[in-house]
Amino acid sequence: MRLTKLEHAALVVEDSGDKLYIDPGSYTTPITESSGAVAVVITHEHPDHWTPEQLSRIVEANPGVRIFGPAGVAAAAAAFPVETVAAGDEVEVGPFRLRFFGGRHAVIHPSVPIIDNVGVLVNDSLYFAGDSFTVPDGVEVDVLAVHANAPWMKISEAMDYVVAIAPKRAFPTHEMLLSRVGKSTANVRLKWATEQGGGEYLPLEPGDTIDF
Repeated sequence: MRLTKLEHAALVVEDSGDKLYIDPGSYTTPITESSGAVAVVITHEHPDHWTPEQLSRIVEANPGVRIFGPAGVAAAAAAFPVETVAAGDEVEVGPFRLRFFGGRHAVIHPSVPIIDNVGVLVNDSLYFAGDSFTVPDGVEVDVLAVHANAPWMKISEAMDYVVAIAPKRAFPTHEMLLSRVGKSTANVRLKWATEQGGGEYLPLEPGDTIDF
């Protein structure tokens, strides 16, 4: 399988010509070349993780694509055939086995409502927790997408999260609000955390790929 990092929290995984998109949102360049998409996972309803425009382009190019998200996503994206998933669910679509974890978005502030959120584990290898630090218990994570920045986190929390999971490889995501200096600083800290478990940190930029 090949993973391509897109801007912000968006990812695309390819296997034998089939594609899985994760969180194509408002901070991601419009996705216009999605032929072969068999599934889209939307971890939660915030617009930096999905927009009707991004999803419409993928659906128009791939009429049979399946869309997965928690109940909050199904309500927000009612115009689309979202299949509701929750922590503990498992789905197989094309070459992709999807397992879901978590259930709630991290707290931004007491004044901001907490919404549904799921983490997704792809083929027992790639893990992205959506907007949370949910650890997938009992899973040896090969590739971890870890937040470099978010309104609900400190970099120390992201570091502790990486240490707790001890992935073989990790790369940054959710960093479009950071300057170049901010990205570099986060990369230094997340690299240290990844290496504590013997893993390798990959400072991927949008368009970069890794095979797993």
